[in-house]
Amino acid sequence: MFENIPNVKLGIIAVSRGCFPASLAERRRSAIVAAYGEGIYECPVTVTTEIDACNAVKDVKAAGVDALVVFLGNFGPETPETLIRDWFDGPIMYVGAAEGDGDLFDGRGDAYCGMLNCSYNLGLRNKVAYIPEIPVGTAAELVECIKDFIPIATAIVGLKGLKIITFGPRPDDFLACNAPIKALYDLGVAVEENSELDLLVAYNKHKDDPRIPAVMEDMRAELGETKYAGILPRLAQYEVTLIDWMEEHKGTRKYVAFANKCWPAFQTEFGFVPCYVNSRFTGRGVPISCEVDIYGALSEYIGLCVSGKPVTLLDINNTVPAKAYDEAIKGTYDYRLTETFMGFHCGNTCTKLLKKPTMGYQLIMKRDLEPELPEPDITRGTMEGDIIAGDITFFRLQSGADTSLRAYIAEGEVLDVPTNSFGSIGIFAIPEMDRFYRHVLIEKRYPHHGAVAFGKYGKVLFEVFKYLGIADIAYNQPASLPYPTENPFA
Repeated sequence: MFENIPNVKLGIIAVSRGCFPASLAERRRSAIVAAYGEGIYECPVTVTTEIDACNAVKDVKAAGVDALVVFLGNFGPETPETLIRDWFDGPIMYVGAAEGDGDLFDGRGDAYCGMLNCSYNLGLRNKVAYIPEIPVGTAAELVECIKDFIPIATAIVGLKGLKIITFGPRPDDFLACNAPIKALYDLGVAVEENSELDLLVAYNKHKDDPRIPAVMEDMRAELGETKYAGILPRLAQYEVTLIDWMEEHKGTRKYVAFANKCWPAFQTEFGFVPCYVNSRFTGRGVPISCEVDIYGALSEYIGLCVSGKPVTLLDINNTVPAKAYDEAIKGTYDYRLTETFMGFHCGNTCTKLLKKPTMGYQLIMKRDLEPELPEPDITRGTMEGDIIAGDITFFRLQSGADTSLRAYIAEGEVLDVPTNSFGSIGIFAIPEMDRFYRHVLIEKRYPHHGAVAFGKYGKVLFEVFKYLGIADIAYNQPASLPYPTENPFA
């Protein structure tokens, strides 16, 4: 695995309003730390004044904290507690103490009231912070809120340290993958754009690289028996090329994702399809999106941060044949035909996410690039197989033509049903997919690529997008909740 996502160090600062005993906030802070266990830094400075706030932020920064919990152990001092947001530049959450000890005289903290004023003051300062759904609780309850904050913080820290490296330009007539990159700079993401020729020059320089045999051996161990082993030297040469480019071009950034061109000139000039190498990188924590889809790479990276597991990028590709639905889905799964679809890409999904993964060739490209050959040559290199069954979250963060960001999230599952098709592919089911397809994906003009995280991560992704300031976050609404553009008479 590449070390390509943050290992967030968490800290907690208690705040106390001057007319309340600071010892109450400190005692409650220590109870949270004890309940949380290892992995959270307890700031010794209790914030009552602006000077305290300054000193507390200096203390947590010196301790290497990059994600912070501000804890209202009582009502809290409105200005100092929100100045912490000004001075701490990492992800931050605000929570307050419930009255859990039964003493409502000297032991009453009124944080339930204080959270209202805290939120109001954050708004006056135009500051963003994570406030959980139930932000006031006991130590045990707040520990669960803090655990929910960790993947959110991981994504926010990761994006600030991310560089997306691209090799383009995008394939002709693929306008769906073409979106303004200004919004990436607004997020703090760096972008390095290169040409396909730059990549070819670097690839040629790696001919006979001494690392190639070891990479080939690792590929053989992963693939097992394959009739296309003859393509492995080219693929291994490409893999070490990307590894070197990543390390040499990371610059001041800590984390990398790629968005690379993969057809049609790629095959004729490099002599292979890059899908399998892309799948290996993504499986080891460095997403590589297809077709220079920069926002696809961004979405994959966010999914990697919140799940801590390999992700993939798929076309929202084709409908499920009615015959296949009737034979394998109807009566077994509680989905209508129009709630199912096939997610597909040529072969970019890592072996860990496929049933019976095999090395293959790109059937569509072979028809065009080498139709006369009985066996494929330059179109070899895909990773083929049905995607493993289980819960998934389909999502995307995307810039519009006006550089405003929008996002969608839909939880569903991959069905344990054979696809009887080619590529990295699965039969997906999402509740009310037909309405989501029409009134989100089509209506809001999303491209055909969607990122897939394996598990239910809608709750975390929603909070990440909120934290990033995304005003338009769409989801697959239940039938009882019509979309604004949905015809009520249809």
